[in-house]
Amino acid sequence: VQLQASGGGLVQAGSSLRLSCAGSELTFSNYAMGWFRQAPGREREFVAALTWNGERTYYGGSVKGRFTISRDNPKKTVFLQMSSLEPEDTAVYYCARHIARGGTVTYTEPLEYDSWGQGTQVTVSS
Repeated sequence: VQLQASGGGLVQAGSSLRLSCAGSELTFSNYAMGWFRQAPGREREFVAALTWNGERTYYGGSVKGRFTISRDNPKKTVFLQMSSLEPEDTAVYYCARHIARGGTVTYTEPLEYDSWGQGTQVTVSS
């Protein structure tokens, strides 16, 4: 499985960006997908996730109301629309494929994901 994240960049606070994550497998639409981010010196943080058909979405507390996750299954792509960006949003953003391992599903834990993209840098200046 290959996941290719793109769309990062350097923007000013208050700006918007849209990240994309392109998948390569034929069964892309079978899986929930998520976005995480990691800033220097900090642990990987859950940002957003959505189910295989996009009907249910989940957001981390710090981005709720500002970010929107969506997907286009025929194009095997997941998007993260980020608005009202803040300097605290500066991080490398990773997309990942969710895998059902049994047990409680939260969509918020990195261990629930088995394939990760290479990350795209988002830098928000004040």
